Amino acid sequence: MPKTTLKKEKWTLSFDPRLKEAVKREAEARGMYPVNFLEEIVREKINPYGHTDVKDSVKYVRDLRKKSGDETDEKFLEEILKWRR
Repeated sequence: MPKTTLKKEKWTLSFDPRLKEAVKREAEARGMYPVNFLEEIVREKINPYGHTDVKDSVKYVRDLRKKSGDETDEKFLEEILKWRR
């Protein structure tokens, strides 16, 4: 059975010029198109199973730790072990 190709819709979005430049700069630094960079950001932020699409796992864990700054390291590691099971 032949594989069906995913049909992408074309959207027009309005951005703050400073935000647009930041997106373009970061996409260029990563060697990708700005639209692909935006898709990656949306997937990481909206995906209910966000850990499956994470490109940079170290950054992802650091962001998690920043959000839970009042927790001790031991409690954080216990939570990770609990989710592993």
